[in-house]
Amino acid sequence: MQTAVGVFGGENYTDGVSAPPLMVENAGHSGRPAVSSLNCPPFLAVETCREHLGVHPCDKRRSITEYRPLFPAIDFSLIENDEDVLWEPDVREANESVTLRGMKFFDWLWTREEKEIAIVSHSGFLYHTLSTYSKECHPTIRDEVGKHFANCELRSMVLVDRSMLGSDSSSFNYPGKIPAGLDLPSDVADKKHVEEAQKN
Repeated sequence: MQTAVGVFGGENYTDGVSAPPLMVENAGHSGRPAVSSLNCPPFLAVETCREHLGVHPCDKRRSITEYRPLFPAIDFSLIENDEDVLWEPDVREANESVTLRGMKFFDWLWTREEKEIAIVSHSGFLYHTLSTYSKECHPTIRDEVGKHFANCELRSMVLVDRSMLGSDSSSFNYPGKIPAGLDLPSDVADKKHVEEAQKN
C-alpha cells in the first residue's frame, strides 16, 4: 500500500483539506509525510492480489483494523476477514495455487468498469499470473509478459478478452493467441495483401 500511495498518491497532506489522507504521517514507521487523496484515483485493497503466501513473515498482512487508521482513504470493503486467514506459518503456497489465485483476480478484474487500472502487487504473484495468462500469446509477447519483475518496476499492458472479439475458444481463460495471418504490423500486412491481390 505504501508503494501504491507513493506512486499514485497526491501531494503532501495539509490540514484543513476535506479529503482524508491516503496514508497518514509515518505510517508503518516509514518516516514519510502524510499523502493526500485529493485528485487521486480510487484505491481498492484486494485480498487475492497478494504475494506468495505462507512461511515468510513478510508475506503475512496485518489486520484490516490496523491498516484502516494508517490508510484512511483506501477502500478495504472487499476484504472479508479482519485477520490474515490465508497465511500459514508452516506451509508455503504452491506455485499452482498462486497462479489460480491470480487467475481468480483476473476474473474479478474483468468485472470492473474502469478502462485503466493500476495493479500494485508483488513480483511472485505477477510472474505466476502473467506467465499463465500469456501461455497462448505469440512467443515474443509470452517471453516479455512472463519475465520476472524488478523491484518497483512499472509495466504497461493492454489486456484483451479475445472471446469478446468472436475468436476461437481456447484452453486458457484469457488467451492472447498467435494471430492468424502475417506476423507484421497491420499497416505493413495490409499493404502486402494489396500487393498480392494486384499480382493475382
